[in-house]
Amino acid sequence: MDFQELVHSRRSTRGFAKKPVPKSVIAAIIEDAKRAPSSMNSQPWHVHVLTGAPLDEVRRRNMEEMTAGKPSKRDIFTHGPYEGAHRQRQVDIAKQLFAAMGIARDDKEMRQDWVLRGFRQFDAPVSLVLTYDRVLDPGATCHFDLGALCYGIVLAAWDRGIGAVVNGQGIARSDIVREVAHIPDDEAIMTCVALGYPDDSFAANAVKSERTPAEQFVRYVGFD
Repeated sequence: MDFQELVHSRRSTRGFAKKPVPKSVIAAIIEDAKRAPSSMNSQPWHVHVLTGAPLDEVRRRNMEEMTAGKPSKRDIFTHGPYEGAHRQRQVDIAKQLFAAMGIARDDKEMRQDWVLRGFRQFDAPVSLVLTYDRVLDPGATCHFDLGALCYGIVLAAWDRGIGAVVNGQGIARSDIVREVAHIPDDEAIMTCVALGYPDDSFAANAVKSERTPAEQFVRYVGFD
């Protein structure tokens, strides 16, 4: 598909078919995504691709810790709860997703189940754990670089009919991910991308999140 069709049709996938993604396809996705720009061509990223038993173990242990009320352990500093306009956008997409899934406002059980899906990486068959070289901390610049790589991954996947969702919940316990995936201590875990063929019967996959009008965040300086 052409570029405009690609970026405007892409949606986050939160329900996946029980169909493996071939290693060769994942490799091709990463090969395309690595063309992302980075500060001074530093390319500070690493990608750890999990599937099968290792991914199942990460899912299980992450879930156990979160349902037991244990705190998350991230390698990066996180902002805490969103407020203001950022919180409103979070609420808006939640409303879209819950409406699609038929989850009522007062249905605490189903809402909790939805949250737990995130900690299970939405039961995707593949997880791409994105890390960067820890020597670059504090890492605002390399965080930006990994964001570029991450967007390249989800676009390259979508172009091949493969869905993805960027999923910080999936690595809420980065210590567990590091242990299971044997990620070196000199790499900081940033986020993960849950990847797989979309389940077309999963209603939330049809949800397309809204975008703020450009005039609300773009300024043109020096133009007529």
